[in-house]
Parts: sequence; C-alpha cells; structure tokens
Amino acid sequence: MHKAGDVVLGGLFEVHFFSVFPELSFTSEPQQPSCHGFDVLGFRQAQTMAFAIDEINRNSNLLPNVTLGYSLYDNCVKLGIGFRAALLLASGREEQFLLDNTCLGSPPVLGIVGDSSSTRSIAISSVLGLYRVPMVSYFATCSCLSDRQRFPSFFRTIPSDAFQVRAMLQILKRFGWTWAGLLVSDDDYGLHAARSFQSDLAESGGGCLAYSEVLPWGNDPTELRRIVDMMRKSTARVVIVFAHESHMIHLMEEVIKQNVTGLQWMASEAWTAATVLQTPRLMPYLGGTLGIAIRRGEIPGLRDFLLRIRPDNDPNNSYENSMVRQFWEYTFQCRFAPPPAGWLDAGGALCTGQEDLGNVETGFLDVSELRPEYNVYKAVYALAYALDDMLQCVTGRGPFSGHSCTTLQRMDPWQVVYYLEKVNFTTAFGDQVSFDENGDALPIYDVMNWLWLPDGSTKVQSVGVVKKSASTGEELTLDEDRIFWNFESKKPPRSVCSDSCPPGTRMARRKGEPVCCFDCIPCSEGKISNKTDSMECNSCLEDFWSSPQRDQCVPKRMEFLSYHEPLGICLTTTSLLGTLICTIVLGIFTYHRSTPMVRANNSELSFQLLLSLKLCFLCSLLFIGRPRLWTCQLRHAAFGISFVLCVSCILVKTMVVLAVFKASKPGGGASLKWFGAVQQRGTVLALTSIQAAICTAWLVSSSPAPHKTTQYHNDKIVYECVVGSTVGFAVLLGYIGLLAILSFLLAFLARNLPDNFNEAKLITFSMLIFCAVWVAFIPAYISSPGKYADAVEVFAILASSFGLLVALFGPKCYIILLRPEKNTKKAIMGRGTTKT
Repeated sequence: MHKAGDVVLGGLFEVHFFSVFPELSFTSEPQQPSCHGFDVLGFRQAQTMAFAIDEINRNSNLLPNVTLGYSLYDNCVKLGIGFRAALLLASGREEQFLLDNTCLGSPPVLGIVGDSSSTRSIAISSVLGLYRVPMVSYFATCSCLSDRQRFPSFFRTIPSDAFQVRAMLQILKRFGWTWAGLLVSDDDYGLHAARSFQSDLAESGGGCLAYSEVLPWGNDPTELRRIVDMMRKSTARVVIVFAHESHMIHLMEEVIKQNVTGLQWMASEAWTAATVLQTPRLMPYLGGTLGIAIRRGEIPGLRDFLLRIRPDNDPNNSYENSMVRQFWEYTFQCRFAPPPAGWLDAGGALCTGQEDLGNVETGFLDVSELRPEYNVYKAVYALAYALDDMLQCVTGRGPFSGHSCTTLQRMDPWQVVYYLEKVNFTTAFGDQVSFDENGDALPIYDVMNWLWLPDGSTKVQSVGVVKKSASTGEELTLDEDRIFWNFESKKPPRSVCSDSCPPGTRMARRKGEPVCCFDCIPCSEGKISNKTDSMECNSCLEDFWSSPQRDQCVPKRMEFLSYHEPLGICLTTTSLLGTLICTIVLGIFTYHRSTPMVRANNSELSFQLLLSLKLCFLCSLLFIGRPRLWTCQLRHAAFGISFVLCVSCILVKTMVVLAVFKASKPGGGASLKWFGAVQQRGTVLALTSIQAAICTAWLVSSSPAPHKTTQYHNDKIVYECVVGSTVGFAVLLGYIGLLAILSFLLAFLARNLPDNFNEAKLITFSMLIFCAVWVAFIPAYISSPGKYADAVEVFAILASSFGLLVALFGPKCYIILLRPEKNTKKAIMGRGTTKT
C-alpha cells in the first residue's frame, strides 16, 4: 500500500498468515511470493498507520506544510518476505531526493514502523542499523533488541520482555508464589524471555523454577506428552508461558488428554488476548488465567476511518485495492469476479463493493480493545514528532557539525535517529511517549484476567496495570477483588515448594534441591530469629535469653531469694516467729525475774542469751531480698557476731556452772572469784570482740559484694552475694565452731554434777543440736546453687537458733508457767529428796 508524500514512512505488517515461495533461479526473472490466509487484525493495524498519517497531515500544528506519505508491505509472517520488504523500503537510486521532482515508484523512506516479530526485527534491524535507518517496532519484545551496539537505530513502543518478566515477578511476589513452572517457545522471543526470567528470578530471590521447558514447533506428541506429564506430577501450581498462540493450541490439546486441572496459568502478551484459546472446551483449564497485555488505548476517529474503506478500480493502486478486496470478501463472505491472484476462491455471492460495513458484525470495527494498533499509532507519531523537531531547528544552533541543521531535501536517516532519541510527547489518551538510552519506550502493561462466565462464555477483563515512571519506578496496581480464580475456594492458589519458616526457626536447605525447598529447624536455646525465612538464628546478648517461641530476646529472669516467693515467705515467717518467741520468753523471764528458777540460771547471762538469739533470728532476714552492697557486707558480719555472742554466753554459763559446783567442795571457793558478774561480761565481750575483729578484717580486705552470674542457669541471671574472701568466711565459721565445741565439751563434763536441775545437760543437748546443724550446713551450702545457698544458710541459722532456744529455755518456761510448785529454792537445790 502506497501513498505519495513529501516524506515517506515505511511499514511492515502481517496481512496474510501463509505464503508460497516461487522457485528461485539465477536465469529467470524474480517473482513475488504468493500470500494467502487473510489476517483481518493485521490489516486493521496497517490501516491504523494510514489513519495516523492522514490525521497528522490534517494537523496544522504538527509538520505544517509537509505531507507525509507511506509505503506499507505485507511480511506474510515470513522472515524472507519481511526482510526483502525492508530492504526495498530502505533502498533508493539516488543519495538525495528533491520534493519538487516527480518520481515513479516509492521514494526511499526515512523511517519504518515494524516489524511485529522479534526474529524478523533482529534480522532487519541488524542491516538497517548499518545505515542508521530508524525502525520503530510496535510488537517486537525481545530484550536482546535493547542492545544499542547491535541495533543502534531500533526503537519500539511496546515494552521489552525484560520489563514483562519483571512484571510477572511482581505478580508472583504479590500472591506469594515462589514455586512455578516455565514454558517458552523455541525462538528468539521465548529463549531470551527464559534467560531473562531465570536471571531476574535468581537475582530477586523471590522464588524458584520447578521446571523449565521449551515447547516444540508444530505438533510433536511425544515431547508434548512428556512436558504435560511433568506439569501434572510437579507440586508447582503456577505455570508461566512465553509462547505464541500456535504453541498453546498444541500444548492444550495434550493438557486436555491428560486432564491436568488445578493450575494457575500466567500468559505473556503473545497469547493473552488469543481468542482461539478462549473456548468453552479450554476454559475449564485456562479459566482464571492472568496475563500481561499491551496497554489498551483509544484512537478517536479510527472507526469512522475504517468505515470509509471501499474497494475501487484504480489501476494505479492495484495492490492496495487487492488487499481491500480480500478484506471485503473475508468480511461479507462474497467474491469479486475474477478473484485476485493468489487468493483462494471465497465462494458465495458476488461482491458489489457497495456493501455497508456498519451493518455487519465484525471484530474489525471493534475499537474498544486497541492494543497493537495503539502501539502503531504511537510509533507513527514518534517519527512525526522527530521530523517536526528537526524542521524547527534554527541555523547556527543546530546539533550537527558547525551547529548546522538539515532540510527535507538533504536529510539523512541517522539525523532522524538523533531527534527520535529525544522525542517526548503525550497522546490524546494521556500516555507519555519517549525512549530511553536503549530505544525502549516508557513501559506500561495491562494485567488481564480470563473470566469464565456462568453461561459458558469468556471475558478477558483488565484487573490492573504495571508501569514504570521516572519518579516511582516499577509499580504494580491490582484490583484483587475483580480477579476470577478458577478454583473451588475462589481464592489464589498456594504454590510453594516449602512453607515459609516462621519466626523462631531457620531455613535448612535440602541437599540437591532448589533453594526454595527447605526444612524449618527451630532455633536452639539462647538464639532467635525474628523474621520469616531466616537463614540463621542469632544469639541473644549476655543479659538476654530467647523467648519460648524463639522469636525475640527477653531480659533474663533475675533470680534471688525473694520475699515474694513461697520459700522466702516461709523463711521470713519463721524468722519473725523465732523473734517473737524470744521476745515472749524474754518477757516471761523479766516478769518472773525474782523467782528462784530465773535467779538460779544467771539471769543476766540469760537475758544476754535471749537478746543474742533474737539477733540471730533477725540476721536471717538480711539473706532474703535483692542483694545490695550493704546487705552483702552486713549479713555475714551480723550472723557471725550474733552467733559468737550467743555461744559466748553459753560458754560462760557452762564455765559458771562448773565453777559453782567446784566451789561447793572443800578448798574450791577461790574459783568463784574469777567468775563474778564483771568477769562474765568481760569474757563475753572479749570473745565477741575477736569475731568483730575477724569481720572487720574480712570486710576491709575483700568485702562481700552482689554479683550476677549465669553459671547455674543459661536462661536466668542468679543475683547473689559472693563472699569475697573464702578464707575470711572460713575463719568466721571456724571461730563459731571452736566456741561451740568448747561449750559442748565443758557442758558434757558437767552433765553428771549433782543437782535437781542441772543446766549443763541442757547446754550439752543444745550444743549437740547446734553442731549437728552446722556440720550438715557445710556440704549443703557448697552444693546448693544461687538462691538455694542463701536458703540453706538461713535454714541453718533458724534451725540452730530454734535448737538453742527450745533446748535452753523450753524446760525453764515449762516449770515457770506450768509447774510453779517446782519453781522454789528447795526444789531447785534438791533438798528433801532421797539420794543414793
């Protein structure tokens, strides 16, 4: 199809499906190949280019005083035919042409709109790029065409497969599909898409491929059976297909045979809108398909332009008229007589050429879903704006050598490439058109969904957009509520090799399997993972420990003998009870201080002993509660001094008993002068002062202090008082033990002294209890960890204190309160009793 003009643009379109090549011979004249199988949508794309040029010629603001023409060729879906057409468009007899010269035939073009196939675009642009002839494709998506070194003059208004791949990856990520299968066609389109998809998928870390297969050309039952069988056995529920509708037709036949259902298909733009696949027979399998589609656009006035198409008898436009006639026969199912050469007899009634296109149902006039046509429209306008910018160049400010400009009469294709790289305009539909450094337009895709309606019909609806802008980058917008899911649950399927590892676990990859296949191993104690799919567990800081769920570090529980726990409450209650009993006994002795029982037992030492026992009970409270420096320092000092005071009183009491009975013998009176009241107080004070000196030396040299340790339990911090100096602690205990043993020995010697109430027996028994408790204390204290060591020490203090209190004062209180008849001097001295 040709239209003359001041500047001519070329176009390559698929107007026929099939072609027959003539036999080639060097001796015969070359012949045109024969094309048949009319493609009405390809014809509409060619007419869209004609409409765009007509619209530009009527626009006084764009290329004023310049008329655009076109030369459109049919590639018949064959590389050889398309390649030959491109060379015919680009070649010319003269290097320059003049507008005022009348030339026969087509003048050389300054730009080509096409081709629709990646394979043909690669071949054509490889040659045209040598001469810098600009080529703007509307349907070639191979990412390889973005290589500016190989294709310096190639542009396109359709996004590259690289962006289509990233768009699909965004959809996979949106629905959490990390386990998918990939099927591609065995051509440049499919193989480059496969490489790009695998590379981007590995780089993003967003999933893995369960399988990747190349679909055979034609119907290869054995290979297709193997591929579909693999799909059926795989656990991947999502299948991504970069292929043409012809591949899908053969593939789906095998899918139906094996009845492979329950798959979520994802379609590339090559078959998203393929009506041949949208049949009631295939929808049980393909229903719910999500696909990437070329951006839909609106072209005002195109339908009216298409309605004006009429066949005519113009001999100068025979080929164009031939195509229009083929379209007419295809649409009205009639034929012209005779039928055009190379066209199969359509049969039916004769065509008059006056039929009304508006009265026939045809997809040719449906302009609601203009996708490839919209890209054709943008490609034509891009070339027009480039020419317009070039013609507005001001001499002396031009971009070429010497700041020169060019003219229509002497322009070269490479100069058009320069201005085409800088094109930036907005269509009437609101889409911005410009090219990046690789010749790719700003990418934008519609996300389509195959809706299977209850009446069995199919509707392909738009459910979202994927676009890239300079400000926000790549962005996916989906209306998930509108998506039809072809599953019983009516929800997106799960397609994962392994479920995500929740916080508290780590991923352990399975040997020999993709990285998406793994096991979830719980974190060990003291380690956590606080995010999904963690590769490793992290150790908590020293003062923290893992929670039971292993998903966060929590402060370690602080452990010490507390007033709030049952053990602490029991010990505190016992300590206060002992103190109360001491107070009661002290009150009894004070009230009955004039009775013989109190007076005969050295009342002053008894009062001192009760006070020291009271201090022993109270000092145990220093071992309970949160350790602090002053409590750590005071607890052992108070314990040591209190018990030395207590044992000193017992020791002096024992010595007084021995002195009294010794004085009762002839010549023994002198011994009592050493055990008067002053000497007794002095002895107790001296013995206690020695312990005070030991404690002072200990506190000064190596004072006890609070200390945090985890040596007993990893999950909690034991807060305890370290003794500071083990030697100091041993000397303190040893001194108490020495006095206790001495008291025990003296009391034991005096146990059989004659008296009705011999206190030496009570002292012997009390010291026996005291020594037994503290002998048992040492191994128990050493083997008890943390707060239990304090509990053992408190128990020993309380047990020994109660032992002394009960053994020494129990019998006396019994006589004072319950047997007052024995609380007499006569009874105590044993007078009136018969002795052997």
